[in-house]
Amino acid sequence: MTALPPSLQANSRLSTWLRVDAEGYVEVRSGKVEIGQGILSALAQIAAEELDVAFERIRMVAADTSLSPDEAVTSGSLSIQHSGSALRHACAQARALMIDKVAQQTGLPAAALTVADGVIQHDGRSLASYWDLAGDGLLDCAARPGIAPKKRDNYQVVGTSRARADIAQKVFGEFRFIHDLVLPDMAHGRMIRPPSPDAEFLEWDADTVSQWPGVIAVARDGSLMGVVARTEALAERAAGALARSARWRERATLPDVDDLPAWLKSLRCVDLQLGDAAAAPPHAGAPLRTLRAAYTKPFIKHGSIGPSCALALAGDGSLEVWSHTQGIFNLRKDLSLAFGLPEDAIVVRHVQGAGCYGHNGADDVAYDAAWLARRCPGRPVRVQWSRTDELNWSPHGPAMAIELRADVGEDGRIFAWRHELWSPGHGLRPGRSATPTLLGSWYLEQPSERLHSVDAPRAAGGGADRNADPIYRFPSTDVLCHRVLDVPLRTSSLRALGAYGNVFAIESFMDELARAAQADPLDYRLAHLEDPRGVAVLRRVAQMAGWESRVDPRGEGNGRGLGFARYKNTGAYCAVIADVEVQEQVRVRRLWIAVDVGLVINPDGVRQQIEGGALQAVSWTLMEAARFDRTRVLGENWQDYPMLRFSQVPEVEIAIVQHPGDDSVGAGEGSLGPTAAAIGNAVFDALGVRVRDLPLTFDRIVAAMEDAA
Repeated sequence: MTALPPSLQANSRLSTWLRVDAEGYVEVRSGKVEIGQGILSALAQIAAEELDVAFERIRMVAADTSLSPDEAVTSGSLSIQHSGSALRHACAQARALMIDKVAQQTGLPAAALTVADGVIQHDGRSLASYWDLAGDGLLDCAARPGIAPKKRDNYQVVGTSRARADIAQKVFGEFRFIHDLVLPDMAHGRMIRPPSPDAEFLEWDADTVSQWPGVIAVARDGSLMGVVARTEALAERAAGALARSARWRERATLPDVDDLPAWLKSLRCVDLQLGDAAAAPPHAGAPLRTLRAAYTKPFIKHGSIGPSCALALAGDGSLEVWSHTQGIFNLRKDLSLAFGLPEDAIVVRHVQGAGCYGHNGADDVAYDAAWLARRCPGRPVRVQWSRTDELNWSPHGPAMAIELRADVGEDGRIFAWRHELWSPGHGLRPGRSATPTLLGSWYLEQPSERLHSVDAPRAAGGGADRNADPIYRFPSTDVLCHRVLDVPLRTSSLRALGAYGNVFAIESFMDELARAAQADPLDYRLAHLEDPRGVAVLRRVAQMAGWESRVDPRGEGNGRGLGFARYKNTGAYCAVIADVEVQEQVRVRRLWIAVDVGLVINPDGVRQQIEGGALQAVSWTLMEAARFDRTRVLGENWQDYPMLRFSQVPEVEIAIVQHPGDDSVGAGEGSLGPTAAAIGNAVFDALGVRVRDLPLTFDRIVAAMEDAA
């Protein structure tokens, strides 16, 4: 008997997931949240398919700890795999229960009944509808294994492109984000941050601002400080005055931003060994030669276009929070730890915010709002971070240093592969530790313990080690990951985690090895690849771009490059060819992308996710890097931290290689590493110079040219 999907095992009552309304619609609840990736539309398609109702009858309910199933965090491109499989089973069982109910009422065999848009029929005659059965408690029961979902050959909704209901509203400015939410008698809060991560508070002038008309509270606990006022403008003005009056003692604890690899290698670390080097047979062929290369990735800022925002209402022993967090239940756990409240005394409701691609400031600002709301109980408090807060106090995507070595035969074929990396951990989300990981709790007089960032287990895709073990088949593979400790910058998840840096390094090195072997880069990859689905996406993208086989770089400032990976080695296959022009800067003119995500729920949704990931990778690869001096994080606005502009967006062509017989895998993060590698390889093709350090700026290209000379 087939086991229940994990999310359904953890939340086994069907009524947690579904509610049939007599008005003719079905409420569907998921623990996964909408962060711009279109997941609610795809989950609605799955529900409509299994229930045999029109897509328009599905109403997705925003995640709420008082109503929704606990599905931990929306991350890792796992929503379709986790929530989708749970909903597929729950809806199939709900459909079966309602058919069985009508069969009992009519004496007809259940197998003889069909459903058309929620109406249960026999030989074309309507017997009853889901809406007739609403409210009779049918779904107030436990899910049971062994329910057979609909056969994929019969799908009518899944696999078709459906327009997202929220897109038009967002385009025309009608959608209400969390920043637009207004509660009765709402006050406004602002935080006053230290000037640097390790600054020590000395003094400030709180008394003067406290006397301002309209200022409700000025709060400080250790180095955590904030103000609550009747209006947002007054809160801004008061926070500015308080910040100007504050004095701090600062210490130089940050590394040399221009020598991150050496710094990473100097830190204490926890090691993880992967691969099968010990079991590899000795090479008994032609003499070997060894090639080496080192690659780096900087700290990257999250850079949400909308600064993080939250609202909180503190009651007598209770707390309500409205947040654009990726994990409502995880946030609730950390708020419980931080404020000493029982978890069931806290309700966290999800409201959409700016597009989110990892652990940004959403959880931290929720703590800020709750902390300030407890200073004025019974009155909602809205806290919005500043642009500086968002850029400099959200967790950073970790820096990485990667060294690769390959032993090859005289024919260029790889016999032994060695991958060694140094990186902080890629995960510090709430709800996973015995103490809160929320920023504000680290700055109290009695602070929460400052935890080291960690990496997810291998079974969950890993962190810094994600995609460190190549998909290619070599007789010997040795991967050593050093998770470094004592990092003064707070690091956590940023889209694709370690896969972005690892795939950039692996695929750049594969191009270098191909050139050393006097082989075409595409042919060289295919010669080391045994996975037929990987072969299929590589051949498809080559066909799309009209790939011309060659060994030597084209030069003359124009080039094409190839990148390929299977995300986590278990998820989406993605191959990218980039067409670039290099003058004073790198300009990506066009991207061709072939992707295989198994069973496709919404083709347009897949294309949007793949394109979005690719464009973010273009931005990271060409221009993004956090800057800091030895004391302070630098960059308070978009002029100081450049990102890809609309005028720089390349043309993107995407082909979906269909594998409907295989289970769905996520699309959100699969294109980032391959895109970065394709751009790096295209720059080499354009210039004949290899740039191994991200981002691929003018200065780094010049430095690479000087080194080559």
